[in-house]
Amino acid sequence: MYDLAIAGGGPGGVAAGVYAGRKKLNTLLITENFLGQSSVSSDIQNWIGTPSISGQQLAKNLENHLRNYENQVDIKTGEKIEKITEIEENGKKVFEIKTNKETYRAKTVLVTTGSHRKRLRAERADELEHRGITYCATCDGPLFANKDVVIIGGGNAGFETASQLLAYTKSVTLLHKNGKFKADEVTVKTVSSHPNFKLVHNAETTKILGDNFATGLIYKDIETGESHEIKTDGIFIEIGAEPTTGFVADLVELNDYKAITVDSHTQRTSKEGIWAAGDCTDGLYHQNNIAVGDAIKALENIYLYLKTK
Repeated sequence: MYDLAIAGGGPGGVAAGVYAGRKKLNTLLITENFLGQSSVSSDIQNWIGTPSISGQQLAKNLENHLRNYENQVDIKTGEKIEKITEIEENGKKVFEIKTNKETYRAKTVLVTTGSHRKRLRAERADELEHRGITYCATCDGPLFANKDVVIIGGGNAGFETASQLLAYTKSVTLLHKNGKFKADEVTVKTVSSHPNFKLVHNAETTKILGDNFATGLIYKDIETGESHEIKTDGIFIEIGAEPTTGFVADLVELNDYKAITVDSHTQRTSKEGIWAAGDCTDGLYHQNNIAVGDAIKALENIYLYLKTK
């Protein structure tokens, strides 16, 4: 029986694991790997305290840091959590964590499984991913300074990414599949007024162009059926993300986007004994540094919960 089971090995999960180890909590951390979404970035420039680091190196650093506490934290890699259920043992309610390999039990649970990006369904999109196609403007945007870029996606994330990129790129073209935007009207108006911004409505991306690096794309006008080609130096995909929360969907409250609703003061979920942090929650902003802070906040509250219950 563990004091705490942490689901996820990204920045949030590792931060909580380190703090749990330092507080001598008997902790279990389950993760498929330590990579996370940022592992695909060649140059991360907003990891505080480190001006520049690759996603792969960041993942290694996180794992190495956590392994300093292996005497207190039982690290299970290569395992995927399938289901977490609440059971009764010796008259007390605890949690049973079933993975694709084993079953574990813990008094408390911290979910830090993040989210997974919706993939662009276009010819050669998978082939050229991370070679001119990126899913993280915050991570990779500065690499495209003074270049012409394209954003695919007309929600708030798409327009916010455009606003960010317009600060240092040569031009930004946003392709929106529908005629009506999901983004806030004021955001659309503000971004659209920029002289280096171009908006294309009713555009469905069908193919990415380029040999070893994306150099352009072809989109179909949904209204006319005509195909058009755009040349570009980089393509940013902002068509949404899905929180990785299915394994606790029957236990905790989720919002309409399947994100776990939490108390922002403590990161507690609707279910006593379960906390959540990072991109899997309904937090207003999602970044590596924010996930770390939220996870540490949760861990501090978990420690008090365990020691005062």
